[in-house]
Amino acid sequence: MVYTLGEAAKATGKSKATISKAIKSGRVSARKDETGTFHIDPSELHRVYPPTASSEQEETPANTLAKTDIDGTIRELQARLESAHERLSDKEAVIADLREDRDRWRQQATALLADQRPSKSFISRLFGR
Repeated sequence: MVYTLGEAAKATGKSKATISKAIKSGRVSARKDETGTFHIDPSELHRVYPPTASSEQEETPANTLAKTDIDGTIRELQARLESAHERLSDKEAVIADLREDRDRWRQQATALLADQRPSKSFISRLFGR
């Protein structure tokens, strides 16, 4: 396993610029590939810069969550799921109401268009005939 410049910086707690300067000055040997990425051997890096405590902890398995953390996460996800179901049912109810309103307006418009009775002329309305 080799480090890139960023991984080396994290492993030692130094900045990328510090690691890069050490490589350029020859204090740390590294090879550069055709894309310009540095490949640094861990033993060569830690010869100059000792590993930090956090980098040693990162090497241990990170998937050892406590059971209480998992239970809490499950409860939170269940609550979110229930909330999403409630919002979905509310939206479905609103959609149903809007469809009913649309259908009533459509019936009313159709009834008004169908009412094409011949109107009385102005004179017949004036004299009441």
